[in-house]
Amino acid sequence: MAIASRLRARGVLSRCESSNLRSLLWPFLNRGFSSSSIPFHLERVGFIGLGNMGFHMASNLITAGYKITVHDINYDALKKFSDKGIPTKETPCEVAESSDVIITMLPSSSNVLDVYTGQNGLLHCRSHLSPWLFIDSSTIDPQTSRILSTNISKCLLKEKKGFADNPLMLDAPVSGGVPAAEAGTLTFMVGGLEEAYLAAKPLFLSMGKQTIYCGSSGNGAAAKICNNLAMAVSMLGVSEAFVLGQHLGITASTLTKIFNSSSARCWSSDSYNPVPGVMEGVPSSRNYDGGFASKLMAKDLTLAMTSAGEIGLKCPLTSEARDIYMELCAKGYDSKDFSCVFRHFYSAYLNAKVGTTCACSDGIIPHHLDMSAWIDFGWSRLLTGKIGVGLKEMGIIVINPF
Repeated sequence: MAIASRLRARGVLSRCESSNLRSLLWPFLNRGFSSSSIPFHLERVGFIGLGNMGFHMASNLITAGYKITVHDINYDALKKFSDKGIPTKETPCEVAESSDVIITMLPSSSNVLDVYTGQNGLLHCRSHLSPWLFIDSSTIDPQTSRILSTNISKCLLKEKKGFADNPLMLDAPVSGGVPAAEAGTLTFMVGGLEEAYLAAKPLFLSMGKQTIYCGSSGNGAAAKICNNLAMAVSMLGVSEAFVLGQHLGITASTLTKIFNSSSARCWSSDSYNPVPGVMEGVPSSRNYDGGFASKLMAKDLTLAMTSAGEIGLKCPLTSEARDIYMELCAKGYDSKDFSCVFRHFYSAYLNAKVGTTCACSDGIIPHHLDMSAWIDFGWSRLLTGKIGVGLKEMGIIVINPF
């Protein structure tokens, strides 16, 4: 069965894409498949950047049957793979020497430039590169992606591979966070040559559930910046609404039900709720550890502001969101998940005070309510420490939920 037919049968390609890919990959057809039915031009994958996201992405490629070689500057991250018998390399250049495709997942534009163009970088041997395709899934500025793509296209291949006379690059940042990376349900936003995108689609769908072609080089990076801009502003809006609602006497769980069945429904309310105790399995349920660090959100918002400035666009909400996350980072919450804005930005408003209003993760009960009201609210949970610490003082219960 032809490559395109196999991919179409698996739901990877549409009928139109299948037809295009048959002609695109005709030079590959006589070479056949590996025993795992992976196209030969995608078989050897080098993965660089084994952090919270990259670790799971690389692991899913291994599960899918790809021959993976990995690199990271963190020895402990490398050891997790070497202990499983996965080849590790000390430099990006060494990874490139044994790979058909390179995937990078790095924290910033400067890290990407260093891995690609630095000493012992991926492009160190410009005159004879082994990889025919470079995929960068980092969240960086579109201009850096475009410059890298141009530089890569000027290099030479050690061996011509199908339609690629020169190596190619795709910018393919992802959405979904660590849970989606682990589950293999990421969404890829891809910019670059469409033929390369179609050829690489099996790789993307080994790590994710959806791929979206965004157009020419840099457009994937641009789409990711826009996505994260909207995500940050949404998280701030949802957090602010929860704080207001609690101070008006509405529990967070009640507001969540309202949001998720009304026009306020969004990812920040139904999948990544920022209020501790409302949703399990999200950073707010584990002291905002793990997830997407506030420092990375601040970085992405800075990228958005820079891109907006280059075209003379005013983005007041983006500017305010960036300032808030920069403030969180300055206060020492840089490594906490970005949903911690609910607790730490609004902490002055959430601290319960004797004689005023008592706050907890389930909502707010005015101090004048009698004991029967507290029993209805969940006094037994207070005694077991499931909501917060109760203090009986002058007939008032003061709760510090944090």
